[in-house]
Amino acid sequence: MIPASEALALLRDGNRRFVAEVRSPDNPSSRTRRLELAAGQEPFAIILGCSDSRVPAELVFDQGLGDLFVIRVAGNIVAPSQVGSVEFAAERFGTRLVVVLGHSSCGAIVATVEELGRPTQDQSKNLRTIVDRIRPSVEPLLATELRHRPDELVHQAVRANIRASVSHLRHGSEVLEQLIAREGLMVVGAEYSLETGAVDFFDAP
Repeated sequence: MIPASEALALLRDGNRRFVAEVRSPDNPSSRTRRLELAAGQEPFAIILGCSDSRVPAELVFDQGLGDLFVIRVAGNIVAPSQVGSVEFAAERFGTRLVVVLGHSSCGAIVATVEELGRPTQDQSKNLRTIVDRIRPSVEPLLATELRHRPDELVHQAVRANIRASVSHLRHGSEVLEQLIAREGLMVVGAEYSLETGAVDFFDAP
């Protein structure tokens, strides 16, 4: 079992390699690694990220097969199925780091801002469930001067939404609360820049 602090260091190092366009020489070939993993897995980090095609966690952190347990959903929201997935990996594999990975210019955030500014009558009820989970992070910002600065509004809303998901995982699951208190589980937020490729970890040691 890799402690959360060491897992976080591995992700930071991997992202630095990704930004520098230098792949790790330690990743074995896919065939070799695939055969090793056939008997089981021990991912060192759980990533709850956005479904955006430009933010594949394994590439962003320069990791290989079996290294990351990745859960992806539009807007990196936290619903019961996501909580259950995190609980499963943390308990079953002893993974001690959870990262909620959002990204700049998130389409789900933009869609929520647009919906709150000009509600649509025929929006898909399934899409609305995503918007409704992001809404509490966006609404308070619309009551500030940020409403006159769309780009900064989206930037701040992305951060607020990541923090909301982190808080939900930290405080919305008895299983995770116990693992945090007794087993050293760490839940942190991070934002990936589409422009630079760099990941900014915040609310982390």
